[in-house]
Amino acid sequence: MKVVLVTGDNSRVEYDEPDAMRTYLTAHGVPDDRIVSDYAGFDTWDSCVRAKRIFGVDRAVLVSQGFHIRRAIALCRSAGIDAYGVGVDAVHDATWYYGGTREVFAAGKALLDIVFEPDPHFLGPREPGVAEALAADAG
Repeated sequence: MKVVLVTGDNSRVEYDEPDAMRTYLTAHGVPDDRIVSDYAGFDTWDSCVRAKRIFGVDRAVLVSQGFHIRRAIALCRSAGIDAYGVGVDAVHDATWYYGGTREVFAAGKALLDIVFEPDPHFLGPREPGVAEALAADAG
């Protein structure tokens, strides 16, 4: 592992995906200085486009829920990232069933994103965090 880019939605005070992922990773031994946060990944397309255009990611291994990983890989590849993925198995509880059902509709949106390639909700300036973490790893 060189750098982990955690990307997701944090549009509400009570909902902060990147910080939740960072907390989990550091609790499981990933050094905090190897984690870069993207707080404007409001959907999977936005996360992929921002990873490429804002964070300079050219190659990535994606980790997501099993029901979501194929769509995430397809969107990142469409955004110009050489992407591979690992789908995490989850307990088949209410959240899992909700996610699987939601995925049916999200696939339609993903197709539109791939065809029309819209700009993310918030593109923002180029972020050096990934490049800096990679440079620190090389040095």
